[in-house]
Amino acid sequence: MRFRKQVVNLSQIDSNDDAFRITTEKQVDDLMHSINHVGIMHLPLLLEKEATYTIVCGFRRIEACRRLNWSKLEAMVLESDTIRLKCIKYAITDNAFQRSLNLIEKSRSIEMLSDFFKDINRLSEELSVLGLSEHPSMIKKLKGICHLPDPLQNCILSNTISLAMLLELAGMSEDDSKGFIKLFNTLKLSLNKQREIVTMAKEIAMREDKSILKVIEEYHLKKILMDEDLDKNRKAHDIRIYLKQRRFPTIANIEKSYEKYRQKLNLEKGFKLIPPINFESPTYTLQLSFNNMTQLKELKTAFDALIENPYLKKIVD
Repeated sequence: MRFRKQVVNLSQIDSNDDAFRITTEKQVDDLMHSINHVGIMHLPLLLEKEATYTIVCGFRRIEACRRLNWSKLEAMVLESDTIRLKCIKYAITDNAFQRSLNLIEKSRSIEMLSDFFKDINRLSEELSVLGLSEHPSMIKKLKGICHLPDPLQNCILSNTISLAMLLELAGMSEDDSKGFIKLFNTLKLSLNKQREIVTMAKEIAMREDKSILKVIEEYHLKKILMDEDLDKNRKAHDIRIYLKQRRFPTIANIEKSYEKYRQKLNLEKGFKLIPPINFESPTYTLQLSFNNMTQLKELKTAFDALIENPYLKKIVD
């Protein structure tokens, strides 16, 4: 690396030039405290231009110095003829070997390098050398997410949604994806529950010939979300039940009838009645749990009574 150490005026550093920015972190309070007490331990790396300097490494350090009202700082300055690929490698390495990069930062790194390495396997090898070991299949998924709208990127950074859900929402209209983001930010759902809600909302919208946004912003769902007496888990449960009833009205009615009669059975402890999945099969499962022969004999007596229970007949028939 050909560079020289020199003192640079902060007014000459172009902080708006994000050509080599990898980090998504904007908070600098911790750095301000550290720099104010012990100074800059790791000098920023700048690329010399005609009258200004472009930041290659050290965006947060430089911002912290600005907020501390410094007028100058010492930096490592690359010659103006330093090729862009080298600057990109310096930027990625500076970040990747200090900490684990988040998905957006990995995406930015991939995007920068992909201009120079078109072959996905060659790109994977180059990333590995720079501290980012990613399989080609993951590189394909990550490549464009740094260009997605900020609300989607923020969901990844806050762990509100997973990469799989991000990619699914990215294929929707901006209004629809924002609607789901708002919903998921409120409920904090697992991936499986997010996927279930997205799938049902999409299918309802298609069947009823309306937008997805209209489905997830209808009065009944809003009423559930605004109910202060319900915690997040109950809200998520009620929303899923409501969407399921909308999507599968026949199955929902069968489930409701089944649950009503199951409660009237008053099953003995040790019995568990398991209905067929989505009631698509006539086969029910009766599960028995016991610790000894005495309990088993008691269950046999209860079983004989259960067979004669009229509510079981209503369920099975």
